[in-house]
Order: sequence, then C-alpha cells, then structure tokens
Amino acid sequence: MMTRRELLCTAAAAATVAAIPRAYAANFDLVIKGGRVIDPSIGLDAVRDVAIAKGRIAAVEQNIAGDAAETIDAGGKLVMPGLIDIHTHAGRSKEGPAMVLQDGVTGWVDAGSGGADNIDAIAAVARGAPQIGRALVNIARTGVISPAGELHDLNAANVALAQGAIARNRDVVVGVKARLSQSVAGTNDLEALRRAEEAAAPFGLPVMIHIGQSYSPMRAILPLLKRGDIVTHMYAPAPNGILDDQGRLFPDVTAARRRGVIFDFGNGTLDHFDWATVERATKQGFWPDTISTDWNVMSKTTGVVDFPNVMSKFIMFGMPLREIIASATVNAARVFPSFDDRGTLNVGAPADVAILELRDGTFEFVDNYKGTRTGRQRLFPAATVLAGKPVARA
Repeated sequence: MMTRRELLCTAAAAATVAAIPRAYAANFDLVIKGGRVIDPSIGLDAVRDVAIAKGRIAAVEQNIAGDAAETIDAGGKLVMPGLIDIHTHAGRSKEGPAMVLQDGVTGWVDAGSGGADNIDAIAAVARGAPQIGRALVNIARTGVISPAGELHDLNAANVALAQGAIARNRDVVVGVKARLSQSVAGTNDLEALRRAEEAAAPFGLPVMIHIGQSYSPMRAILPLLKRGDIVTHMYAPAPNGILDDQGRLFPDVTAARRRGVIFDFGNGTLDHFDWATVERATKQGFWPDTISTDWNVMSKTTGVVDFPNVMSKFIMFGMPLREIIASATVNAARVFPSFDDRGTLNVGAPADVAILELRDGTFEFVDNYKGTRTGRQRLFPAATVLAGKPVARA
C-alpha cells in the first residue's frame, strides 16, 4: 500500500512526465550539474545531475543531456532537498524568511513566537514568505516572554483563546507550543502541557514542548505526550533532562520515542544544550530525529550562525552525514503534513534544493554555555533553489 507521500509524489511525477514526454530530449528550466546528491528519502548518495522543469524535479541521473535555460555547476558540492527547520522564530519579522532562505531553508516552522494575542502577525509573515512557512501557536496567549516567562500566570494559558487562534489561521498553524522550563513556567509546567494538548486535540495537531531545567521530571512530562508530539532542546542539561544523575538515558525517554514521540535538537542560545549532555546521550545511541536551530534574525552573531553550521556539530560527534541530512530534510518533512511533498528530490516533487559546501579545516563550535569544541569539517550554504528557480545570493 502506498504511503501518502508516495501517492503525492507519484501523482506529481505523472503530471511532470505528461508535460515532458522524453526527459532526456527535453528542454529543462534548470540543471544542477555534477554535485554529490544526497537524498535519504530515495536512498541516494552519488554524483548526479538534477534536472528541473516547471518548478518540479524532472530527473536525477548521470550526465543528463538536453537543453537547459540555466545551469548550476555543483561540482565538489553537496546537493540535497531544501532544508526544513521545524524550530525557528523566522516569523517574528518580515526579513526572517528571506534570511533563512539564503542558508538553504526552503521550509520553516515558527515555534511559538506568538500566542492567541499575536499569532495573526506571525501568520501574516508566513503567508508572505518566499518559501513555505508555518507556525505553532504558543499556549500562552502572549507568546514568548523573555526573560520573564509567559506561563508563571496560568491565566495566560487559555485553551479557548488558543483554539480560536488555530481556527482562524488553519492554513498556517500546524501545532501548539509549550515552553516548560522552570524560568518560563515554574510549577505550572504539567498543567500548561495539559492545556496545550487540550487546545490541539480538536484539530488533531501535535504539541511541541521546550524542555530544560523544568520543575517536573521527565518521567512526569513524557506520559502526557502523544504520538507525533515533539520534544525540542532534547539535550538540555540537568536538572530534569533526559539523563539520570549517572549520565544514563532514562528508559522513559527511549520508550517515548518507541511510541512515536519525536526528539528534536533545537540549538538555541540559552540553557538548551551543552557538549557533555550531547556526548553522553549520543554515546548511548540517542541521536536526534530532527535537527533544528531555534533561529532568529540575530543568529549570525551567536553559536547558531545558520542551519548548516548547526548540522555540522553532529559531524563532529560522528553522526553519519546521510543521517544528518535526513534529520534536516525528510525526517523534518514527516513531522507536519504541510511538508508532505517536501524533503525529497523524487521526480515530480517541488524543486526545492539546498546546495552546501563541506569544507575540511579547523572549525570552532559553541554550545549554550560558551563551551567550545573543534571540528574538522563544516557545512556552508552555497546556493538555494526554490520552486525551480535559483535564489539570488545576498
């Protein structure tokens, strides 16, 4: 039986083939030549050309012949599906979406910047973005309040208002966000999560929780999550992280993953991860399902820098490159139905492509506690193709 993704891609491929009867004799709008194409969605890691016509992938083959209106020489570079960042704050400003597009991000989710009182502004930015943008509504009607925290007053976690915000922005809102750190919610963390789940339930939406130094332990938080919910800042250090006092992964954490809870990296800048926690967890085989940035317009000046830089931190820890790319493309696309046809270079899929350069050298990476580690490889954005058209470099 076909999955929904396979059905969509097959239908789109059929339409493309109808428009282009003989791919190798066709006139393409764009051909990306000679890059190392890594697409985990189709199990591909090889030097290939990528041909694009009418905004969709027309062929991924060796030495594609035929005329092309435009060609990109990707020799020596990595070619992959456009990156999907499921935890950003790109919706806070009109400039955000165009900025992340430069980094290869062709799909993004604003993770709770706005609550019921201000989600409409975030939704407007998403609708006007050059690439596909979506949003999570914060269960707190105020959205993010930093550093004071938005959930110290539980009156802010108004279920009816959150549901109204979802209902009037169903084209954009794809879930609910609850920040559960003690600095944000204090002793209200579990009740805030219950209200987030209640708000999401009538719409069948997932809840993303921000963990780290929460009042309640993980063993109390995880049972409240359902299949498809997302734990972001998964490597937040003690107290009440995913590791016990001896640095061992709690069985509750692996059990949650087995029943379909998604664990997301969420780089960020404050108390979200330290190198020791990442090292201990990954040595036990607990890698992220998805990699995200917690990006904002000032990220170039922080340890985030850009999405490829965040991905590079996992090269340093030994995560296979193919799995890193999967975490930023096909795995991320599977989290939200809005991205069902993204995260792939399958024939017929929308032609969103990230071209990155993998450089060897000595590169310093920073955690949220000003700890530094040195890696020997780093990814850099080189070019982005959106809906079949090269994006002008800023």
